[in-house]
Amino acid sequence: MSTPIHRTSTRQSAAVLTSAQQRREGSRTGSTSARSTEHALLAMQSRAGNRATTAAVQRARDTARDPARDTERDAAAENGGASAGAKKNYRDRIAALLDRFKKNLEPIDTFIKGFQTPTNAAFTQQAAVSANEGLKHSAAASGTSAASGNLLTEAAGTVVSGMDAYKNMKDAKKHETGANHHTAKKKAKTKGADAVVGAANSGSYSAAIAKEVTKVQKAADAAVASEASGIASASIGAIKGMRSAFRVGGAARKYKEVKNLGDPHVVHAGSLARLNESREQAGWAAAEAYVALDAYWGHEGQERLELVSEAIDAAWEAMGEARDAAESLQRAEKDVEKLSTVQGYAKKKQLTKMGKETVSGGGESTKAAAGIVTAVAAGTVGLASNPVGWGLAGAGAGLVLGVTMYKALRAATKRYEEVHHPERWAPKGETPEEAASRKESLKHALKFWKKVSKGERQAMAREIYALAAGPDISGSGSTTAEMRESARSLLIALKSGPAKHKLEPEAWVETLNDPAKTGDWIQEIAEQLASG
Repeated sequence: MSTPIHRTSTRQSAAVLTSAQQRREGSRTGSTSARSTEHALLAMQSRAGNRATTAAVQRARDTARDPARDTERDAAAENGGASAGAKKNYRDRIAALLDRFKKNLEPIDTFIKGFQTPTNAAFTQQAAVSANEGLKHSAAASGTSAASGNLLTEAAGTVVSGMDAYKNMKDAKKHETGANHHTAKKKAKTKGADAVVGAANSGSYSAAIAKEVTKVQKAADAAVASEASGIASASIGAIKGMRSAFRVGGAARKYKEVKNLGDPHVVHAGSLARLNESREQAGWAAAEAYVALDAYWGHEGQERLELVSEAIDAAWEAMGEARDAAESLQRAEKDVEKLSTVQGYAKKKQLTKMGKETVSGGGESTKAAAGIVTAVAAGTVGLASNPVGWGLAGAGAGLVLGVTMYKALRAATKRYEEVHHPERWAPKGETPEEAASRKESLKHALKFWKKVSKGERQAMAREIYALAAGPDISGSGSTTAEMRESARSLLIALKSGPAKHKLEPEAWVETLNDPAKTGDWIQEIAEQLASG
């Protein structure tokens, strides 16, 4: 059996032991500051962070010991576990376990970054101003706990990103062209950059731990450690800020390219007018055929029956052409509405991405400025004695926390709708799953480690593909050539064109008309709608 979550380890860090010893010494000397509210809050923060981290580790262990996973492992062993496929499956399970572990730590990491770290900075400033050694060491102990939690989350994320990057690099080489190649290549670049930034961030958190430990131990080089930590924090904040700026630029370019396609109602006004004219002409032809039929009914002669029969055939054919013309016009009008909707959605996604990255990048840049102030303060007037430092740190943390909370709330809402209203974004022609109860939907919404698989973005990707695909794809045969061309222009604007897929235009069109590649295309479009 696994160790219960509520049991704590008998091994405590040097920072926590030192802090506890100082509190005992303070109580023996009768110091009132050692029993202050600040000390209680900082101790509570440290204990809460340690317990939450222990709980996350326990959940990861439970996941690893899942009976279903044991069954999969046994089945793989029976089928030859030493094969390359079994090794790949084993590697995928490790990656999934690490990813689950990281996502279990993320709420703790969010709390630390948004609340504990800025609070520690404020208490450190107060301790420096009031020369309160007890408060200074309590804040340092809490800071050690906070930086350790950040480091654990960042290290796990770095490993996961590295494994994802490696896997997608192999997939990109395996699929030399097409949607699969482009999706894997893009993910490999993104995850590779995540791994590099994560490694640098891990180094920054390591420096922060060293800074806080030197404060706890009253080391002579505490100022040097604080200065180094400030420089590391400023560097990683600047890197993240620049990365956000590049993402904003990419989203802005994609937004501009989609916008330059024009309003589908205006672009296709001419083709709709021609279809409407054809419908009217077919209607007049049908009416004339019926007038001729009436005339032949009144004809007196031996050829009457033959003329009536021919008139009936002509009227029937004219009515069929009129019906087909009306259906073509109606279909084209619906396609124009669909194209307008998906273009609007694509632009909205890019605007949202620009907003989130701007706020997040601003927060990281503010934190970088806070690191610079901390480094300067450590080298000139003492350890973090400048209130500007912790003020900037708090402001930066607030901006980043705001974006994180927004993303978490949006994701939870989408997970709720996915199971509570499955009919809303279900594929056409597919029977929606049974709607879950409100209680079950709320439980599913809280599963923050799960991604939304049947949401609005996936539905919009299916709509775009249906408009751009060829006549061999079910439901796309009646799309007009003009409409199909516009939808393919949208794919190019979304960076899913022939050049991105390393294909000639003709070969690229063939992949769109290949039913076997439908799933790959929908996944590719969904990824491109979300990225800049």
